[in-house]
Amino acid sequence: MYITRTMAVAFAIAVPLYIDAAPAAAQTPSYTANGDPALAALIAGALEGNPRVRGSFLEYQAARARISQASTLPNPAVSFTQHLMGAQTRVGPQLSNISVSQALPWFGTLSDRREIAAVQSDIRNQSYAEQRAEVIRHVKLAWYDLAYLDQALRITEEEEQLLLHYEALAQARYSQGFGQQQEVVKLQAEVTRVLNRRQELLRQRTDFEAALNVLANRPVDTPVPPVEIGERPAVDLDEEALHGTGLGARPEVRSARLRIESGGTEVRLARRRYRPDFTVGVAWGNVLGRRDEPGRLNPPPGNGRDTYSLTFGASVPVFRSSYDAGVREAAARLSAAEEAYQDAANGVAFAVRSTAFRLTTIEGQLALFEDALLPQAEQALSATEEAYSAGVTGVLELLDSEEMLLDVRLGLARLQADYMKALAEMERAIGSAFPEEGS
Repeated sequence: MYITRTMAVAFAIAVPLYIDAAPAAAQTPSYTANGDPALAALIAGALEGNPRVRGSFLEYQAARARISQASTLPNPAVSFTQHLMGAQTRVGPQLSNISVSQALPWFGTLSDRREIAAVQSDIRNQSYAEQRAEVIRHVKLAWYDLAYLDQALRITEEEEQLLLHYEALAQARYSQGFGQQQEVVKLQAEVTRVLNRRQELLRQRTDFEAALNVLANRPVDTPVPPVEIGERPAVDLDEEALHGTGLGARPEVRSARLRIESGGTEVRLARRRYRPDFTVGVAWGNVLGRRDEPGRLNPPPGNGRDTYSLTFGASVPVFRSSYDAGVREAAARLSAAEEAYQDAANGVAFAVRSTAFRLTTIEGQLALFEDALLPQAEQALSATEEAYSAGVTGVLELLDSEEMLLDVRLGLARLQADYMKALAEMERAIGSAFPEEGS
């Protein structure tokens, strides 16, 4: 759907801005913690303490403060004139003058400026919401990466215990003359490999833990307790509905739509420059009484009466080439805003399509791992253990079965974390909680 200038007017009618309600809306972004209170607490802390979020909110407050400034008349001008040689009038010499004048822009100019400032304020509000949504997304991604790493650490710890059991079994077989020393050495080397893998997982966990602490603006060495993924949420991947939600709720799209509205008002304001501005004023002149001989002997009527006057002026808009350039500039900005909206809408479509396909793919892989690969790997290892205990097979076959089960378990843990991360990506794509709480 391509947005034209005519359609921009429709947006202004169909999509209310709710400028006064904007702060409350921005402070309560729609997201879900998937029933995890620890994640919910971490997100709340990040939204409250993250410097980018706080800075964005201050920018929004600054923009709101500009609304009243934009609709204020220019300051009135006061002037005082002292005559060094007062002009002589019939009723006496004029000593000084005081005048007050006020500039008045063309009709509708101030309301247009206020409207532009209000829309710019709401655009800042959407930028604030965008920063919050980005923080929520990054927190969730790091959180579920931590969940994978913690699960992988638990799996490798169990793997280490299993290998130590095999090593003890091989030692017993060797001492009884049924095995070879190299089997024991091979198992010891495998234990060392698992220990090295655990160290690498711990290093990665430290990085993600520090990233979460930075997002929450707290010391980077603040410990994060082990993370577990709860029940996997079921989702409805109706791409058309998700796309519609994204067009209505994603901050980038709302901001682009507001820029179209602002651009239309800027064009109207630029065209008002062809009209004159006005100046109105009042003046008072201090007149002294007649002091010459005829004036003192026969004072004229109204002797020494002060003067009062009204003034009205208008600017003469003669530099039409400059005004034409201003209209062209505003029109170009409006066209750029329309293109930006189209780009934002395309971004929603791409993100929804890509993330929905990713979720569908991961769901299929999870079913394959849980229903087939994991049971098969467990059965294979159990059979190999029995064969090894009976002396039918060697340690290499045992290690192959053990490593296959390890890969399957780690792969399943990775898929579970990736599924939750994809939910976070979809939530960011549509600008609304996904899946909704209780759905």
